[in-house]
Amino acid sequence: MKRYLSIYKTCAATALASALTYRLNFLLTMLITLGFNILFPLVTILIYRAGASFPGWNFYEVLLMQSIFTLSSGLAMIMFSGVLWTTLQHIREGSFEIVLLRPINPLFFLIATNVDIGSVGLVIGGLALFVFSIVHTGIASLAAIPQFLLLFSAGFAVMAGVNMIMAATSFKWVGNSRIPEIFDSLLTFGKYPITIFPQAIRGIATFAIPVSMIGFYPASALLGRFEPVTLFAVIPCLLFMLFGIWLYLHMIKLYEGVGG
Repeated sequence: MKRYLSIYKTCAATALASALTYRLNFLLTMLITLGFNILFPLVTILIYRAGASFPGWNFYEVLLMQSIFTLSSGLAMIMFSGVLWTTLQHIREGSFEIVLLRPINPLFFLIATNVDIGSVGLVIGGLALFVFSIVHTGIASLAAIPQFLLLFSAGFAVMAGVNMIMAATSFKWVGNSRIPEIFDSLLTFGKYPITIFPQAIRGIATFAIPVSMIGFYPASALLGRFEPVTLFAVIPCLLFMLFGIWLYLHMIKLYEGVGG
């Protein structure tokens, strides 16, 4: 484990140094990434300015939920977003053997060598929105903090699983550049209170593809709406991440050269 941590630390430092070589490009990348992903809170502003609302949630509570979603998305993009595109490029060019020849787990190698420093802007924006929201909503109690951290970690596990599954499809579906758009559509359910959806969708978004854990449940914990039964929803999140990792490693065994 110490060896893996040391490798990841070195790769992250290298990615940062490389990004800072062209500071203007780095700054513009952060701003563009932030601007593209900050659009959905603007929809919330328009909804509440028009006099409408999400039942049971005021404006700042919804912003809190969406800031948590943005933070989780930003962290996932930093760590995993490069895996999909690098895997796809290697398979199209038939160069994935280079990864397999490395004396280290191929999935970890791709994660460590594709740290996306440009997504730091998304994390900064999400953190700023989080602080702004929490100032207006407050935290229910000190006990809410560990609950929030547990549920936030579970949501991050879902984001990791999503990225692993998308990358795994590259081995057999080379022309899958639209896969991220499909998963982004599924993740949309995690940007809004799950209580506004029908019961069937709530079940799917909580246990089958637990996207509600990315924003809704962590925000609920901070606001004092934590229910013990929510802990059962942590299990599907961990299973989702483990399935994504297993699927990627399994698809590596099916790799046959150029084109998957």
